[in-house]
This record gives sequence, structure tokens and C-alpha cells, in this order.
Amino acid sequence: QVQLVESGGGLVQAGGSLRLSCVASGSIFRINAMGWYRQAPGKLRELVAAVTSGGPTNYADSVKGRFTLSRDTAKNTVYLQMNSLKPEDTNVYYCNANVVPKGWGARSSDYWGQGTQVTVSS
Repeated sequence: QVQLVESGGGLVQAGGSLRLSCVASGSIFRINAMGWYRQAPGKLRELVAAVTSGGPTNYADSVKGRFTLSRDTAKNTVYLQMNSLKPEDTNVYYCNANVVPKGWGARSSDYWGQGTQVTVSS
């Protein structure tokens, strides 16, 4: 099994910053991609930022220039530095990883964290 544990959410005033962290652990052979999504009540989950191994980092247009995704491959950890936060960034943020588990013939699967609340007050 693979587990994703998120941390770093909270309440911040508009214009402030937060840093989210996500650590993947368990029976991991390879992580193909890691990233962050967010979901507001009644809406679909949307991509915030994600990076594939050896590939570019993709950002939602709404966060470009404000959010920065970084990854520590050795620690199976991904970070999301969020600057210049806006009230519309208020959401539950979910970590996602596409992982190939250990085991002969194992196929990659998507795993999700439990979510961390980010609230930006105006």
C-alpha cells in the first residue's frame, strides 16, 4: 500500500503565503508523477500543479507566477509554495501521486492524500 500524508494548510490573510508538503510512503517502486489538486464544495477537483519524472511542471493558469511546485525525489516529497494568496484560493488541497508499487508486474495507480484545508481571508 501507498500512503500520502499532507501538511501545511491553514488560515492566512490575502496576500500571505503558505507552504504545503506531501510525503509518499509505503511499497513504492517508482513515482511517475506528483502534484496538487484542489476542490471547492460542489465543484470538480482541479489541477493546481503537477510534475512528472523528467518532465515539466504544469500549473493552472490561475496560480502561475504565484505558486511554485518543487519535489524532493529522494524523500518522495512534493512541496507547494503558495504566495500572494487570494480568497479564491480557498479550497481543500489534495496531494496526488501516480505510483508503481513494488512487486512483479505491478501497474501504476493514482493515490490521494486526505486533503488539507487552505482558507484565505479578505
